[in-house]
Amino acid sequence: MNAFTYSYPTKVYFGEKAAEKHLPAELAKVGPNVLLAYGGGSIKRNGIYDELLCILKDAGKTVTEFTGIMPNPTYAKVQEGAALAREKNIDFILAVGGGSVIDCCKIVSAQALTEDDIWSLEYEKHGAPDSFIPMGAVVTAFGTGAEMNNGAVITNNEKMQKSPLWGAFYSFAILDPVYTMTMPMQQVISGAFDSLSHSMETYMGSPREVNYADEINEATQRNIIRNIRKTLGAPNDLQARSELLWAAAMAENGMLKIGKTTDFQCHMLEHQLGAYTDCNHGQGLAVIHPALYRHMLSEATGQFARMATEVWGVSPEGKSEAELAKAFVDALAAFIREIGLPTTFSEMRISSDTDFKAIADSTILTGGCAKRFTKEELLEVLLECK
Repeated sequence: MNAFTYSYPTKVYFGEKAAEKHLPAELAKVGPNVLLAYGGGSIKRNGIYDELLCILKDAGKTVTEFTGIMPNPTYAKVQEGAALAREKNIDFILAVGGGSVIDCCKIVSAQALTEDDIWSLEYEKHGAPDSFIPMGAVVTAFGTGAEMNNGAVITNNEKMQKSPLWGAFYSFAILDPVYTMTMPMQQVISGAFDSLSHSMETYMGSPREVNYADEINEATQRNIIRNIRKTLGAPNDLQARSELLWAAAMAENGMLKIGKTTDFQCHMLEHQLGAYTDCNHGQGLAVIHPALYRHMLSEATGQFARMATEVWGVSPEGKSEAELAKAFVDALAAFIREIGLPTTFSEMRISSDTDFKAIADSTILTGGCAKRFTKEELLEVLLECK
């Protein structure tokens, strides 16, 4: 296990009616001008907007709305939000939605109080923002666990890059599983697979030998797999939704990463696919993971073999470690088919004429991956996914 320091700034309020019970007390701690951020307006159709607006008004807040945050939030949208926050002298940001809204606001919070362009600051000057507008998150769509860290994935259309940026942590997060009942089932499964991907990418990092965090990770993966199946069989099973909501948070609150250098090569490759195609994140991961992992069989044999037995329940009897490793990849691919996620880019309606070489060439290579990929090998993976 690597050396580590663990501390966490985000307070979590989990359970039914969590906003009603806890949001008023949190709002009492902040200034009067609140930026209410959300996406395409589904929170107005399902009643969440009215509930939260009532709480904000009862708390005496002046509300400015920042709307239209798209599924793959753009850098232009970040700048729009930052300008609005400055214009309205915003004291507090309340982000309502899934990972896209929550990610976007992390960078809005920083950019609003930073003279430097955040992208240039982080990628060219290798600096980091140090002033932030305080924030709270109300999670309505699980999967990314975005409320549990200060990283954001933002698409810079001018640079053709979908890349991580680092902003503010949320002071608190409200996780009410009832809110997730409004999600379309396709989004539920896509988001839940993203949680599984986060767990696998953390597990596959170094050191390669299993530590305590990895054993918690194995349980988290089993939980996600089981509750995806339960949710598909019983869409109104609130217990299964609750488990998936907390598993998403666990995958990104640092607990599974303690003592690890994480992998996330699949995420980096999918991010660039998204930069060029604006595709669904969870679906892209589902297509790429098996192909990428087949390229890693010889380098990640031990970890794959353990996931086969400890996560997927493959019997080790009569099987070599290499056979178990292959069985893991086969089990993962079969599960993706079982839950109705796409297995090829063509199923995602991604054109075969897409510039896959440009995607591979612009992908960040991660140091924690068991296999040190080259850009040429990543292109091979992408072409196998067509």
